Amino acid sequence: MPLSRRFFIRGSVALSAVATLPPFLRANPALDGAFGAAEKAHTEIWRRFVDAYDVVLDYTNLDGSYDRATPEECRLGQPNALGWWTPIENGAMFNGQYMDAAVLRAQRTGEAADKAKARRLAEGLLRLASVGEIKGFIARGFATDGKTSYPMGSNDQTGPWFYGLWRYLQSGIADSSLRTRIIAKMTEVADVLEGTKWRMPAAEPFGFRGSFAEAGWDGAPRLLFLMKAMHMLTKDPKWARHYENTLQAKLTNHPNAPTALETCGLGIESRPKKVMWTGAVSVACLRELWEIERDDRIRPVLAKGLSASAEFAATVLPRRLGFDLEGKSKFEGDWRKLLELWKPQNSIPEAESLALAQLSFKNKLSPRRREETEFVREPTYAAWIVSLCPDHVVRSRHSAAALSTIAHYRYEGLRYSQFFGVECAAERFRERA
Repeated sequence: MPLSRRFFIRGSVALSAVATLPPFLRANPALDGAFGAAEKAHTEIWRRFVDAYDVVLDYTNLDGSYDRATPEECRLGQPNALGWWTPIENGAMFNGQYMDAAVLRAQRTGEAADKAKARRLAEGLLRLASVGEIKGFIARGFATDGKTSYPMGSNDQTGPWFYGLWRYLQSGIADSSLRTRIIAKMTEVADVLEGTKWRMPAAEPFGFRGSFAEAGWDGAPRLLFLMKAMHMLTKDPKWARHYENTLQAKLTNHPNAPTALETCGLGIESRPKKVMWTGAVSVACLRELWEIERDDRIRPVLAKGLSASAEFAATVLPRRLGFDLEGKSKFEGDWRKLLELWKPQNSIPEAESLALAQLSFKNKLSPRRREETEFVREPTYAAWIVSLCPDHVVRSRHSAAALSTIAHYRYEGLRYSQFFGVECAAERFRERA
């Protein structure tokens, strides 16, 4: 039977994408629009948001311009010692998360340009772990000199750092020299964290900020993933011992607290602060654990956590409808206006208190920030979480809403980079089941 002209008009790119999809996605009406939108998001990320040091920025103006902190401002803790509300606030976090999309794209296309982009993200992650003399410190980003950073990182920076480098190694696109460098740096950082009882080192006077040993969703999946991954990379038996001991351990002294493994089975909804963007890396780590774990006693618990996370994330997807695509609300990218509230900080509580006061001020100066974080960042991360679910029944139940979320936005008009979650989701949906 001859094919109609209408068949050909749909385009070879969309058809080839559909041909590689699992059956439950092939008939989805949102498919073409979602993959086309993800391609636009990819273009926009690389046009504006990856800096000269191979680190993903938080935000820029529409022409790609932004103000970078000076070394002196970083040393003084301006606008705050965490670097919050600056364009270099979350480099390790974003590089590590975005690597999921980068390696899947490079594997899918086989293009040298896509492999080079993934390598840039990996080099940026290595650079962020090579700042100053503090072993195990993972920086957020770089000042104008390309080497100075703010003094504190976090669990949310270090978790994605490990995840991103692991994904790059697992992709098979790293050459032997880079692979050796990555494993050496991951081992160095992991050994330091082992010695600090899983706390993240920071510059003085702050000492440590963040821990993988905290109870709940921000601890258990990340810590177990680190241990499992390091055992696979190094073959050092100590990591296997840590992993086995931690699975059944409680990360708090509360008598009714779940074990680390039980926590993994609860999913992201168990997190007291139910936001997607900082909780998603635990879902990603859980997916990697599910991929590499072979024990039939453990794997179903991990799958349960992934399904529970997808179900909860699906409730966040409708928030995309709250974003005004024609909105003209003010975006203020000049973070130095926050110096009006600045004062020296000598402790973590002082730094966090200042940063939170500045956030209230910033939201008044720049209402666009709140709109994008609530109605773009959260649902796009939610789409990624749905795509990470290995249960086809659960994932197919929410795939249309996730794909509609990917297709919803005009990425060239967004100021914040955190829409990259749609690329991660789209690449996951492209994978064969």
